Amino acid sequence: MAPTDAERDRLLMEGAAAYRRYVSAEVLHGHATAEAAGLNATDFFCLNLLSLSGPLTAGQLSQQTGLTTGATTRMIDRLERAGYVRRGRDAGDRRQVIVEPRQPDRREEIEAAVTPARRRLQAVFQRYNAQEVRVLVDYFTHAAPALLAAVDDLRDRRRLEGAARPRPTPAEVSFYGGVARKV
Repeated sequence: MAPTDAERDRLLMEGAAAYRRYVSAEVLHGHATAEAAGLNATDFFCLNLLSLSGPLTAGQLSQQTGLTTGATTRMIDRLERAGYVRRGRDAGDRRQVIVEPRQPDRREEIEAAVTPARRRLQAVFQRYNAQEVRVLVDYFTHAAPALLAAVDDLRDRRRLEGAARPRPTPAEVSFYGGVARKV
């Protein structure tokens, strides 16, 4: 192995732990930001999806959040009551519900909740020159689709495993620490 390969491998090992710390901080921050905006984390996540992609059907939200259609409907109900989204009908297929963010109505609350992170992360990004920022942007650009593909892999595996083996009966399952285990 060339010295640069050994160094890269060592850095990747160090990076794996740093990445896990980052993901944990990101999840914790998402929960705190949602709470500061008066939302639960799932509703906040949904609003982020809508702000990135624009209007989505209820089915698309269900698929992208991993929620059941019933849970998605309840989430949309909460967000609509709070004034964050509005329901509409798809012009091409009136049976489909389109969920759109209500831009100006509640935007200040979300902005106030994300401002502390933006300020602190801006200070972090100031440490990097333009070329290093390009590398970071390249990483985020390619990492997001890779993680979404991993989500699909996990969902596919779960579907295949669920179809291949029967679910245990209640008598066969004991609950330990919130995890179902076969007795």
